[in-house]
Amino acid sequence: MKQTMIELTEKYVYDQLNSDASGHDWFHIDRVRKLALHIAKEERVGNEFIIEMAALLHDIPDDKLNQEADGGWKKLDAWFDEIKLDIDSVDAIKQIIYTISFSAGKLRLPSIEAEIVQDADRLDAIGAIGIARTFAFGGKKGQLMYDPSLPIRENMTKKEYRNGKSSSIHHFHEKLLLLQDMLNTCTAKKIASERHEYMLGFLEEFNKEWDVRL
Repeated sequence: MKQTMIELTEKYVYDQLNSDASGHDWFHIDRVRKLALHIAKEERVGNEFIIEMAALLHDIPDDKLNQEADGGWKKLDAWFDEIKLDIDSVDAIKQIIYTISFSAGKLRLPSIEAEIVQDADRLDAIGAIGIARTFAFGGKKGQLMYDPSLPIRENMTKKEYRNGKSSSIHHFHEKLLLLQDMLNTCTAKKIASERHEYMLGFLEEFNKEWDVRL
């Protein structure tokens, strides 16, 4: 029964996000799912069904991807009703999704499952894939690639983070370079180390090429 729910949810999420061009497409979801299950296996903790379902569904209610703030949560509830998922599992999955996003701030995570899914989502935001996703999202939002006159923002509200003026390169300093120190599990921290160094190398090369001195 649980495997059937996972397979149905895979198709549902694929249909919802397959055409996304902001870096939140099906392939992002699938990477997060695989990373989360890998972390759970290495750490030997967590309910794998809850982890997999939360990883699959974590971007469905994301306000970046929905025209109405609560529209995504209604879609999520409708999906739970359709597959007749038990209320305890629904509550556990919704708590994970609500608390794991960077824009939500430093909310206390409700479970080890939330820590694992959050780590997996943040790992996909860094490294080579994270770089590609940053510029895809910036282009989708109409942000500049880089504007050195803009300040690096700190201690932002969610509204400022979502809507304030920034650039794709600023996003590294405002979020991506911070993520390594915000991870929960030892497994995720090991994976993040190489990805973090890769981003630093990219920024060093970017700055050299930006400040052309031939």
